[in-house]
Amino acid sequence: MKDAVAVFNEWAELDKDLGMEKGHADAVTEMLDFALKERHRINNEFTFLDLGCGIGFWTTELASRGFINLYASDLTQKALELTAKRMELLNLKADLSLQNAEKTSFDDESFNHVNCQGVIHHTPDTNAAVKEICRILKPGGSASISVYYRNVFLQAWPILRSLGWMVSLLGGKLKGRGREMIYRESNVDEIVRLYDGAENPIGKSYSKKQLFKLLEPYFIVEETYLHFFPARSLPFKIPKFIHRFLDKRCGFMIYATIRKKCAE
Repeated sequence: MKDAVAVFNEWAELDKDLGMEKGHADAVTEMLDFALKERHRINNEFTFLDLGCGIGFWTTELASRGFINLYASDLTQKALELTAKRMELLNLKADLSLQNAEKTSFDDESFNHVNCQGVIHHTPDTNAAVKEICRILKPGGSASISVYYRNVFLQAWPILRSLGWMVSLLGGKLKGRGREMIYRESNVDEIVRLYDGAENPIGKSYSKKQLFKLLEPYFIVEETYLHFFPARSLPFKIPKFIHRFLDKRCGFMIYATIRKKCAE
């Protein structure tokens, strides 16, 4: 298996984040609205970090909305190169740097807000990444994060596994990157890892209780919501209203808006 940097470089080259932009549009809107409200509260001194920026979707969206003190970082050079090209084409600016989410080079209390979408569930030491976000946030600073959610289907997978086999036999699958047999997996962690492709080195999922346990030593959790049910993996089409219901109630991503706890 390739190392993490090689895999994530490949994802950047394949524009993997473009699929996320389209498939997670509702969640994107929610997170952008939260960041805009935070900026309005703090005004022009607002400092923003897009941690794990990928090919720069969030960075360009925020820069186009007038964010000035904007920083973006990623584990891979290829992602930063693509972000830079994207920003240049749109005549936008941000401070880009190569960073590891578990241990960045930023000073303590550098940012008012950190955006970290679909990143920390790929880190070997997720607690270290959460602690690092807390370290670089200013007192009372906020963050928006998302991770894979251990929803009702994943929690009940030992019971539902036979149903997964049936869906697979009927043609249900995720295409490409070695994911075709995902429904035949028995191990939930392996299903989560395979969702991003056979070369993905790490993939973790969290129940709401597990996520709160991860965050609460450092943050106040202000809001959580679910999103993203991959209906395209089913062997048949489902009505849009059912898809929307599953998206909100049984989503495979959990999003959280959080605020750094004040020192006692």
